[in-house]
Amino acid sequence: MSRSFGLIVIGDEILSGKRQDKHMARVIELLAARGLALAWSRYVGDDRPRITAALREAFGSGDIVFSCGGIGATPDDHTRQCAAAALGRPLELHPQARALILERMQDLAREQGQPFEPERPDNLHRLNMGMFPQGADIIPNPYNKIPGFSVGDVHFVPGFPVMAHPMIESLLDGRYAALHGSQRQAERGFIVMGAMESTLTPLMEVIEASHAGVRVYSLPSVDHPQWGRHIELGVKGVPAAVPVAFEQLRQGLLALGAEIRAETAAR
Repeated sequence: MSRSFGLIVIGDEILSGKRQDKHMARVIELLAARGLALAWSRYVGDDRPRITAALREAFGSGDIVFSCGGIGATPDDHTRQCAAAALGRPLELHPQARALILERMQDLAREQGQPFEPERPDNLHRLNMGMFPQGADIIPNPYNKIPGFSVGDVHFVPGFPVMAHPMIESLLDGRYAALHGSQRQAERGFIVMGAMESTLTPLMEVIEASHAGVRVYSLPSVDHPQWGRHIELGVKGVPAAVPVAFEQLRQGLLALGAEIRAETAAR
């Protein structure tokens, strides 16, 4: 069984450049370590119609989707409300989330040497972080106890990497453990000098047509610090099929008179 994984990163700060996205690279690492792969990603600013549209698409995709950011309770946090709108469900205070948020507030009061006042306006406001679409499940947050939430296979975690990434990892190793290894791929390639992609394209097409589960990739470069102008040409896909396709690629390049300078590391 194989499933596609998607990632949505929400926040104006990413699109404006005030913050650099750290989610995509880490999610790719977490998936790859488990023989899985990211199929798509999307960045969305703090715009309710756009977020709602992106989440509606995610809920209807059948994919496993991680959404990072916007689940707080400040005016620029819209994800919880947009998720509810995309589903056509009301928001409601999740009882487990309420208990965890209260526990966190008690911890903070204790750390600050202050009495815990649950009816204080700022503490009541914090409970909004537990307002999730009706029927949602919580995602435990080991960093500060304030949970994220899941609806089906769409999972909502904070924008803070220190919180989001352990939460995503726990989902991968718990709920999706049975998928581990289902998308594992091998990859091998060559550094090719003095060739044009247009000349290599027929060879690439023949290899893809000859080997089920294998794709050919071409990564041209004009100013590489070591190789200068070159093409990294290779094959990737089902581990059992890659070696034969790779050898066919080698023989095809030699037949074309291409200069193979080096092999890229096998993965």
